[in-house]
Amino acid sequence: MYATPNSSTWTGFHPGVRSTSATRGRGRINAHEITSPTFAEAAKDGAIAILPIGSMEEHGSHLPLGTDSMQAEEIAGRIADEFNALLLPPIRYGECRSTRNFPGTISLSFETVCALTIDIVSELSRNGIDRILVLTGHAGSGHMAAIRLGVQRVVEDDPELKVMVLSDYDIAYELRGKEFPGDDGHAGLIETSRILNLRKDLVGRERPVGKGRPPKFMIVNDPERYIPTGVMGDPRNADADRGRRIDDYVVDELCALIRKNFGMMSRGKKRGGRRGD
Repeated sequence: MYATPNSSTWTGFHPGVRSTSATRGRGRINAHEITSPTFAEAAKDGAIAILPIGSMEEHGSHLPLGTDSMQAEEIAGRIADEFNALLLPPIRYGECRSTRNFPGTISLSFETVCALTIDIVSELSRNGIDRILVLTGHAGSGHMAAIRLGVQRVVEDDPELKVMVLSDYDIAYELRGKEFPGDDGHAGLIETSRILNLRKDLVGRERPVGKGRPPKFMIVNDPERYIPTGVMGDPRNADADRGRRIDDYVVDELCALIRKNFGMMSRGKKRGGRRGD
C-alpha cells in the first residue's frame, strides 16, 4: 500500500515504498533501484511505465519552485502502487514561458522537452515496455504541446505502443465550478491545498491573491505584468484536507482511465496480452 506522509522511507519529493524483493508485486517498482534483469522481467510481465514530469517554476511567494514536480510524483507514485508499475525517475524541468521572468523559474525550450520525450519513450519501447503513462504536474500549453508532439512522433513509428499523456490538472480542474471557484488557477486554492497536504512545511502563511490574467488569445512577452503576484486565484482558504480530497479524486479518475485505455486491472492484473504474446 502507499506509504503515509509520516513514513520513514523517501523517494524523490514524496514518501515511497522501496522496490525490494519484499515489496515488488505489492506496489510500485522504482526503476532506478532495480537491476537490469529485473527490469527485463517487469517488461516481459507487461508492466506499465510511468514517467512523472514537473517543472522548476515560480508559484507565487507562498509555494516552492518544485510544486509541479511534487504533485506529479505524488500522483505517479500512488498510481504505480495501484498497478505494480515501473515508476521512472522524474524530470523536474519543463517549458515555462509564461513564468520565466519570475526569479527561480528555469525553463527548457520547447525543442528540448520534445526531444527528451522522444528519447525516453522510444527507449522504453525498445526495452519492451508497451504501455506508458506520461504524467506532468506542469500544465502550461507549450509544455503540454511539446510532450504530446514527442509522443506522437514515437507512436507514428511504433503504432502498437500505447501512451497516455496528461497533466494531473486535466483531472483536478474538473472540480472547478463545483467545489472550487471556476477561475482558480496557478498557485491558487486547488494547488495550494494540494501542497499543504503533501508538504505543509513548505507553504508560506502569507498567500497573495491573483486577480489578473493576460489578455485572452494574446501572445505577450511580459505576462508577469498581468499576474504580478504570480498567482491566479485566491489561495487564502486553502487547507490540507481539501488537498487530500483533490488528490484522491485525481487518483481514482486516473486509475479508471488506465483500466480503460491500457486494459489493466489494479495490482498489476492485466486484461489482454502484450504485443507478440
